[in-house]
Amino acid sequence: MTSQDVHFYQVGSFAVGNRLLEQEERTVQAQVDRTNSIDSGHRACQGCGEALGARYALDAAMRATNGQIVAVNATGCLEVFSTPYPETSWRIPWLHSLFGNAPAVATGVAAALRAKGIEDVRVVAQAGDGGTVDIGFGCLSGMFERNDDVLFICYDNEGYMNTGVQRSAATPPAARTATTKAVGAEPGNTFGQGKDLPRIAMAHNIPYVATATVADLHDLERKVERAMEFHGARYLHVLVPCPLGWGSASNETIHIARLAKESGLFPVFEAEDGVVRSVSPIRRRVPVEEYLKLQRRFAHLFGPHPRLDVIARIQSMADANIERYGLVSPESLEESS
Repeated sequence: MTSQDVHFYQVGSFAVGNRLLEQEERTVQAQVDRTNSIDSGHRACQGCGEALGARYALDAAMRATNGQIVAVNATGCLEVFSTPYPETSWRIPWLHSLFGNAPAVATGVAAALRAKGIEDVRVVAQAGDGGTVDIGFGCLSGMFERNDDVLFICYDNEGYMNTGVQRSAATPPAARTATTKAVGAEPGNTFGQGKDLPRIAMAHNIPYVATATVADLHDLERKVERAMEFHGARYLHVLVPCPLGWGSASNETIHIARLAKESGLFPVFEAEDGVVRSVSPIRRRVPVEEYLKLQRRFAHLFGPHPRLDVIARIQSMADANIERYGLVSPESLEESS
C-alpha cells in the first residue's frame, strides 16, 4: 500500500484531501473485494477499538499475502466475542490458543509449514495486552530470540477487559481498575510498574517493530503490509481504546486514540533491527488532561479536589516520550512551554 501524506485543508476540522487515489493505492477497506477477515455478527461492545483494529490489520495482511495467511489467536476479548460456540466471525484459517502460548503455537504453525515445504503461507499471531505483556511474555520473548517467521500483533486496551477490567502490565499509572482502586494517597495504578513492550521487542533486534492506533487506520494498514515484507519475528503494538474498561463514550474511541498520540502518551513509530527509523509526528500537541478527562478510569484526578500532582507526573511521562522519539520540533516545544 502506497504511503501518502494527508493534506488537512481546513485547520481545526477533520476534512482532508487525497480522496481520489488510484485503485491500487486505496486503503484495503475501500476495496470492493476486501476479505472481511472478521465478519459482522460478532459480540464486541459498541465502540470496541479491538474489533476495528483486528479487521483492518487482518484484511491488510490478507492483501499483502494474496490471501495466504494463518491466524493464531490467544484467549481474550477478541477470541471470546468473535467465536461464541458454535459460531465464528472469522473467514480465514484461524486457531484459538491458550491465554499465554499464542507465540509458541504460531511458531509451531510456521515450523510445520516450513517442514511441508510451503513457503507462500504466512503466520500472524494476535493477543490482547494481557496475553502479550503478562501471561504470554515468556513465549513471546522466545519467539523474538529465535527470530521465528511470525508477525505478532498486540491489541492493547490496557487491561484484562474480558475478565472484569483488572490491571495488566500495560495499564497506565493512576488508572482505576477492579484491582487498582481509586483510593488513598496514590489512587489507581501504581507509577513505575508495567512493561514498555515495543521497546522490549526492539531490544531483541528483530527485523521490524511498530506501533499504531485505531485513530489512523491507513497507517495501521501500511504497517501491517510493511511487516509482511520481512521474514523473521515482527511485532506490531496497536492502541485500541475500550469503552467498557476505560469508561469512555462508545462514539469517542477514535478521538481518544488520537488524543493518546497527540499528547505524547502513546508514541507512534517504526523500528528495524532495533533502531527507530521513522515516527509519526504530533500534529497539534495537547495536554494530557484532554485525554484523561474523557475516561472515567481517571475521574478521580478531577472533580472538586483535582490531583494536579498526579496529572503533572503523567504529563512528564508524555514529555519524556516526545523527547525520546522526537515527536515534535524544538520550535513547537518552545511554543507550548
